Amino acid sequence: MSARIADPAVTPQLRDWIVAQERAGRSREDLVQAMCASGWDAAVALRVLHAVMAPSTEASAEASAEAAAAAMPTPPALPGPQLAGAWALLPLCGRPVQRLLSLRQPKLALFGGFLDDAECDALVALARPRLGRSRTVAERRGGSEVNAARTSDGMFFERGETALIDRIEQRIAALLHWPVRCGEGLQVLRYGPGTEYLPHFDYFDPAQPGSKAVLARGGQRVATLIMYLHAPQHGGATVFPDAGIEVAPVKGHALYFAYERPHPSTGTLHGGAPVLEGEKWVATKWLREREFA
Repeated sequence: MSARIADPAVTPQLRDWIVAQERAGRSREDLVQAMCASGWDAAVALRVLHAVMAPSTEASAEASAEAAAAAMPTPPALPGPQLAGAWALLPLCGRPVQRLLSLRQPKLALFGGFLDDAECDALVALARPRLGRSRTVAERRGGSEVNAARTSDGMFFERGETALIDRIEQRIAALLHWPVRCGEGLQVLRYGPGTEYLPHFDYFDPAQPGSKAVLARGGQRVATLIMYLHAPQHGGATVFPDAGIEVAPVKGHALYFAYERPHPSTGTLHGGAPVLEGEKWVATKWLREREFA
């Protein structure tokens, strides 16, 4: 009996043969059988096939994902601040707002002093009596549901519900050059110790059945503005795992990011890290493609 091949070198000739067989439509099982007939150990043959075939398969999957993203329609314009030039302060509705950070990919910017302390405290006071367990869109059946990934309490204001809400919404519209009517109502969230929001995307997945109803109310979400109303003593950062970004929750700061298509290529996967001590309060404004009703 001939010795089994147990520790082969993957020569260029062997690699070319495997690739040619794969392109011809032969299955991995067929190739294992052919290699075993030539004296290969089955486990070794499988390991060699995986080493040669996996990279091309992964590259093909990545190329397919990129092609799918490129084929998605993009809006003619996105909500966003005008950041051309080197000015650090933006005059906004008579209020100086400081640009602290801006990135092109993901499309993101951080602003200091967007809200003053009195506005932050007033929003918290208005929202506190109306808080309930936060819910998320039920993607498969529509409506909303309690989701274990989101452990905050929250509530929504109507657009223009009070003079304070109206003033903040006008400021957001001026900052992001997007009409108030194309935004959802402000959502205020409270995160106590141990609560968090696991990484997620803010856009609606158009492939999910439950997205149809929410998309009909104003089209896709295209941008988010998170306003920090109260900072915890420890924890609670807004994190972007794919982009390697972590934003501390500083009272009065506002974090903007936009996503031109409902696809991970936007780099906007984000979450709220667990609050370790104290409370975190935020107000979120989501911007839609069209008028939100």
